[in-house]
Amino acid sequence: MKVSKLKKFDAAEHLRTPAARAEYLNIVLADGDPAEVRDALNLVARAQGMSKIAKAAGVTREGLYKTLGENGNPEFATVLRIIAAMGIRLTAAPARAKPSPKAAALR
Repeated sequence: MKVSKLKKFDAAEHLRTPAARAEYLNIVLADGDPAEVRDALNLVARAQGMSKIAKAAGVTREGLYKTLGENGNPEFATVLRIIAAMGIRLTAAPARAKPSPKAAALR
């Protein structure tokens, strides 16, 4: 089979359940890279349907594409509305403390 005949891979097609979408976002949020978080929100929004998420978040579909696009820089309030529209709850957990050099030396 020719490579040109292969279907283009779209990760959004594999985020079918709310649990899978939440787990994916948790993994990306753990890294803390803002661009990756924005891209992950874009992917999850596409998995659920951009129009549906835009409507629930109170933004236009075009605005959602722009906000979550490569050059987007959404405000935190917008991120919270998008996450809520996805049916996902943002929570906090203690970060694992990195051992100080002194503590590591005492081991």
